[in-house]
Amino acid sequence: MSATDEPTIRVMALHALAYCERLFYLEEVEEIRVADAAVWAGRRLHQELDEPADVVTLTLEDPELGIRGRLDAVRRRDGSLYPVEHKRGRCRSGPDGPAPWDSDRLQALAYALLLERHSGRAVEEVRIRYHASNATVRVTVDDAGRADVAAAVARARVLAAETERPPVTADERRCIRCSLAPVCLPEETRLAAAVVDQVAADQKPTPVRLFPPDDERRSLHVVNQRARVGRSSDALSVKEPDAPAVKLGCREVSDVVLHGHAQITTQALRLCASHHIPVHWVTTSGVYLGAFAAHAPAVQRRIRQYRGLDDPDLATSLSRRLIVAKIQLQLQHALRASRKDRGLRARIDEHLAAIRVAVRGAAHALDREALLGHEGSAARAYFRALGHLVHPDAGPDLVPQGRSRRPPRDRFNALLSFGYGLLYRDVVSALLRVGLEPSFGLLHQPRSAAYPLALDLMELFRVPVVDMAVLGAVNRRTFDPTSHFAVTGPQVWLSDEGRRRLIAVYERRKHEEYRHPSVGYTLSYARMLELEARLLEKEWSGEPGLFARLRIR
Repeated sequence: MSATDEPTIRVMALHALAYCERLFYLEEVEEIRVADAAVWAGRRLHQELDEPADVVTLTLEDPELGIRGRLDAVRRRDGSLYPVEHKRGRCRSGPDGPAPWDSDRLQALAYALLLERHSGRAVEEVRIRYHASNATVRVTVDDAGRADVAAAVARARVLAAETERPPVTADERRCIRCSLAPVCLPEETRLAAAVVDQVAADQKPTPVRLFPPDDERRSLHVVNQRARVGRSSDALSVKEPDAPAVKLGCREVSDVVLHGHAQITTQALRLCASHHIPVHWVTTSGVYLGAFAAHAPAVQRRIRQYRGLDDPDLATSLSRRLIVAKIQLQLQHALRASRKDRGLRARIDEHLAAIRVAVRGAAHALDREALLGHEGSAARAYFRALGHLVHPDAGPDLVPQGRSRRPPRDRFNALLSFGYGLLYRDVVSALLRVGLEPSFGLLHQPRSAAYPLALDLMELFRVPVVDMAVLGAVNRRTFDPTSHFAVTGPQVWLSDEGRRRLIAVYERRKHEEYRHPSVGYTLSYARMLELEARLLEKEWSGEPGLFARLRIR
């Protein structure tokens, strides 16, 4: 394939390449783009520019140069043309006064070459206007500059052909200002390297907080069976019978969950797709049916995932880490709930001993069957103990008799099953957002419609997000044994009001913040789901060490 046959590269991509090769790869190859506050401010600056009437804006492409881009402004002076590039921030302070940043210089030179080829005239300089510094920097278009642009295009094409991400930049200061830091996780990568190298605890780097503590958006649950989600301009409109429509802006909604037979219009689906808002369908009993989500094609991420999961040693190691984490979380939950009651602790001591035996066995298990055996032993002991942790004031009807599902046979298990359904949906969303294929897992096998990788990742969050929230709500007498449940023979389901109450309990718990022991900072469980999915991806992307280390105190 000749140079003119290859797809052209965005000039903005060359800017990212000069700033950080990993940033270029994430944006241009994996097609991950995040608009943070700085990005929106830059866009607003370009929209509000008050340029003279003789200034024109051009969108140009040249296959021989191999680049394409939109010039902010083109001006004419003394018969010659020169482009002007606007930057919201400050310029660099050079020995001779204001100077451009390397990435800005490369971008401006690329625009100059595009203008030169388009106009057929020599372009001798390009100007960069730094608004925060109130300074204009001139960049000469010379042979060195042309060579720099050509070298950058060549390097971009080499990176675009790779399936492995470039390493994080050595300049940590650049990561702080990068909009893709929550995706790249550069500080966590540096910490993981210290963990793998077994660096002493007092010498490990303290991660700079670049991952957001919580998502300002919230899940929209539509429980009314006659409700309909439509579109009103750039907002979602939820209409229930005999009630005025409720409008929610797209920046307020993280995902839409339609329970039962609630409906959504095509126009609303298109709006959700354009704002990357997934739409989920679940039954009234909480069984997950499927999702509609518009995401970038994560081909490189999928290739790395398939290679990683094809390694039996890696799959077994990660599965062991997951099961050990799950059993330890169960043990810590039981110890935590009984720590103030010696009598209660004595009643469950036998079950705690069984869980301790299971966690030791899982830590030394060598295959999937052994791991599942220890997990099953721990689960039986844990759910026997869980019945003792329900406060007597909650009433005997809310005390579980072990674990029952499909269908649940008591009220506590009905709450757990519905809560696990809500958690499963959030885990699927996190995996899709990260770009992983949920159909290929570590431990669980594709024996049902459930995604194996989602079931794997759920193991980390069943206890802290669902079990602890349900037990706390039951002990606070949040649920009425009569009005919040429907009993049909041996089967127990949640009523409409019971579902609404549990959804509220679950969503509050999901946005509670907790200090993650691996990375050392506090974030909500909603964000923690995404963080663990990204840490899982790092396990087979050459940056392992931090996945499945979540514990509770």
